[in-house]
Amino acid sequence: MDSTGKITFDDIYTAPDPRAFFSTLRRLDYDIPQQAKAYFAKLIDEYRAEADVKVPTVLDLGCSYGVNAALYRCDTTMERLYDHYASAGALSRDELIARDRRMDAVGDDVRFIGLDASAPALDYALAAGFIDEAIHADLENEDPTDEQRALLSEVDIVISTGCVGYVTEKTLVRIARENRPWMAHFVLRMFSYGPVADGLGELDYETTGVEGVFRQRKFASDEEQTQILDNLSVAGVDPRGLEAGGRLYARLFVSRPHGAAGGLASALNALPLRDRG
Repeated sequence: MDSTGKITFDDIYTAPDPRAFFSTLRRLDYDIPQQAKAYFAKLIDEYRAEADVKVPTVLDLGCSYGVNAALYRCDTTMERLYDHYASAGALSRDELIARDRRMDAVGDDVRFIGLDASAPALDYALAAGFIDEAIHADLENEDPTDEQRALLSEVDIVISTGCVGYVTEKTLVRIARENRPWMAHFVLRMFSYGPVADGLGELDYETTGVEGVFRQRKFASDEEQTQILDNLSVAGVDPRGLEAGGRLYARLFVSRPHGAAGGLASALNALPLRDRG
């Protein structure tokens, strides 16, 4: 386990292709990208309409193998992606990439940049065509390079489905300084978004939560569940009916500059309830 009590899956994020990633997380019913898809699509539509930007640039923070971009770009589902990689058999990495590139791309009205600490995952997402640009960086501990800053200055929207809490306000503030992008982050309930909201607030951002909770995955073991329940207790978060039932859950927070997060949250809250966990 890592310092938060969660089982570590480091090996599946650093493999040369995503087969281990999908086979491992399928067993845990990992579903947060599917839960997030409708919200990110609505966020992109809202930005496009308000900013009058035809092709917005979206930064996926902690993108791994480009899952969120693949879901949007190929208009697919997590279940289909699980099947897609489970059926890859003995294909070589190059053959798998070629097969990925033949997936129907229907969402090319967005430019995706992936940011991750795993170079192999980024390399694969880029080669498969899920993302258009890659940033391999540790913004928790280092400022972006000039080249990375140039890419960050083009970002309109920042999304994430689980890395906030492991990355902190240090990373989010470094990103926000470049172009004041809109942000939407799914954050496990054991983590507080408060420090991020405070850090972004110093850059004139407003933050608010979206209604409801969103399932992430099953616990990998009884030990993991016990540790997470302890962490939630320390944080004063009631797990009854949620984590106590055997799954991790997240909340969605939106941060937007110039005091306009409330309107964005209202637009996301209007989505049908079936899109929530």
